[in-house]
This record gives sequence, structure tokens and C-alpha cells, in this order.
Amino acid sequence: MSQIEYQDSEWSQDWHTIVEIFDTIDHMKSLFNELDVSYLREMQQKILILNLEKYACSLQNYIIKKYSRDN
Repeated sequence: MSQIEYQDSEWSQDWHTIVEIFDTIDHMKSLFNELDVSYLREMQQKILILNLEKYACSLQNYIIKKYSRDN
């Protein structure tokens, strides 16, 4: 397997993982919406989701840079 084919395969696996992370966050959002909790808990859940989304975006950017053809 050539280096480019290996990188394409590795990139595909990494990208699939990133997509799964975003899907998991969306699933968590829907589960949180089903809960009847206090306002404070609701805000904590929103902060948790926001931080998870920020982290997932940073991972996404890392993957894009890692496999950029310009590097």
C-alpha cells in the first residue's frame, strides 16, 4: 500500500470517528431535552454540550490540518 493510500485510509477512519463524535453529541442533546431538571442543571447541560462541541471542532480542525496536502 502506498503512502497516499495509507493516508487516505487513515484519514477516512479519523473522519468517521469525528462524525461519530458529533452524532453522539447530538444524541446527548436529545436525551438532555427529555429530562425535566432545574434551571441550573439545564444550564450545566448546555455548557457541557457547548464544551463538547468546541472540543469536537478543534479535533476536526486538527484532522483537516494533519492530512492537508499543503503540509
